[in-house]
Amino acid sequence: MMARLHASFILAYHGCSAEAGQRIVNGEPMDASDQAYDWLGSGIYFWEADPWRAWEWADGKVSRGDFEQPFVVGAAIDLGNCLDFLSRESLVLLEESYHAFAAIYEHFGIAERMPVNQRGGKLDEDYLKRYLDCAVIRYLHLVNELAGDESFDTVRGLFTEGGQAFPGSGFKKKTHVQNAVRNAACIKGLFRMERP
Repeated sequence: MMARLHASFILAYHGCSAEAGQRIVNGEPMDASDQAYDWLGSGIYFWEADPWRAWEWADGKVSRGDFEQPFVVGAAIDLGNCLDFLSRESLVLLEESYHAFAAIYEHFGIAERMPVNQRGGKLDEDYLKRYLDCAVIRYLHLVNELAGDESFDTVRGLFTEGGQAFPGSGFKKKTHVQNAVRNAACIKGLFRMERP
């Protein structure tokens, strides 16, 4: 049950509060997200090659009152052993993991209690709370660990999000590539990103 990506370096961006961002650029370790709805499972989240989207996310947190000032930390990241959902091999592995995960719920007669991805607050919003995706990815990591296989350092995925870029378009306004860094040693350098 192994997916591999040859060593690949990316520039990526982490939106946060000014307080947290200043601590990070001063050398304090970054906190991983470990919510049950995280899109790529547990990890330190970065927007790949998209500082604008990181600023947009951080600004949104400010507008909701989650923190007072936005900040974006840039990072050079070695993807290492990457579970890369931009590759067919990793997507097959994800699908197989889902079927094995669902079979456990079926076996114990609790299929109706399977996690479900949920939309944001409005009916037309994207599935922003990825409970099912997160549970399947966590299960995949657990099975990988129990098999004694090498742990995945990072998880990478493409997300189509937001309304259409223009009427009839197949492109969405907030489409992005996101990375969850599970092994902090893959973060090779950090810098403060000025607003574009």
